[in-house]
Amino acid sequence: MIQLYHRIFSESRTDHDHDPLLVMLVLTQSDVRDLLDARTCVDAVEEAFRLHASGKTFGPGVLGTHLPGGGFHVKAAGSSGPPAYYAAKINANFPENPQRWNLPTIQGVLILFDATRGVPLAMMDSIEITALRTAAASAVAAKQLSRTTSKVLSIIGCGVQGRGHVIAMTGVRQFTRVLVQDTDPARAEALAYELSPLTGITIEPVAAARDAAHAGDVVVTCTPGREQVLDDGDLKPGSFLAAVGADNESKRELDPALLARSVVIVDSREQCASIGELHHAIAGNLMTVADVRAELSEVLSGERPGRLSDTEVIIFDSTGTALQDVAAARAVYQRALGQGRGQTITLAG
Repeated sequence: MIQLYHRIFSESRTDHDHDPLLVMLVLTQSDVRDLLDARTCVDAVEEAFRLHASGKTFGPGVLGTHLPGGGFHVKAAGSSGPPAYYAAKINANFPENPQRWNLPTIQGVLILFDATRGVPLAMMDSIEITALRTAAASAVAAKQLSRTTSKVLSIIGCGVQGRGHVIAMTGVRQFTRVLVQDTDPARAEALAYELSPLTGITIEPVAAARDAAHAGDVVVTCTPGREQVLDDGDLKPGSFLAAVGADNESKRELDPALLARSVVIVDSREQCASIGELHHAIAGNLMTVADVRAELSEVLSGERPGRLSDTEVIIFDSTGTALQDVAAARAVYQRALGQGRGQTITLAG
């Protein structure tokens, strides 16, 4: 039934007299986890950036709603076909959930549509999508912007994103050391214990974010993003940093002066100027949007340059776009069809 439904909607048809019932595939967090691996997600996200550079995407758009104790993010975008897809993701972010309610900080869903006829195809848990596609975008940026001789990876923040970034980054560079740091030392220890056997690299917890950053050739900051974790001067010459914590205007991880003294590449100029690290540098009159060297899609297409020397410090301001979501969701959906995963529900009737 699942495969037949997809086949019908994947075909280009003008005859609507024999449309099937409006059936939607439902995929749980474990379904998504089983269906989407890091390498597949990196490839899908890289392709999404390339499609964006060639004008074969629409959107992305973002909407944020703040509430006492948390808020909601809505991100949406689409990619041209065939078949064409559109994804809309709603994530709730309530930082006190673990302590107060024994619930995850982030919860949400993603709806994938047929963008030719507007039919909702699938609803899936968004947490695994968000974790994997964010790390995948950082890995795509690292492939393009970090030095090929990079040997030390430093991860600052050892939550879900920290785990995802270790896996994704070690898939694109041959690191000999991985350093992990968290304000909770036990969490850094746990991440090192879990991932050392998986990566084949001895992962070392370190006490201070600054020490991790100083040592890293490739650095990732993936903290809750409400307090500055790195100062101007904390990165060594030639390093690459992916800053992924800032996804609304109240969050930041970096000293704006550090951003202003570095080469800045963004996932989206408009979005980063509104809610990313770039937002704070602009607010402090240290940068303008014109100071951004390129969007990642422009680097991938060759329209704008990426790294120009081995001594440049390059910061990738990653606010996360729905282009990444639609790419990951498309991969999950197509694999689910092939493997017969998920449950179907009928919306019509």
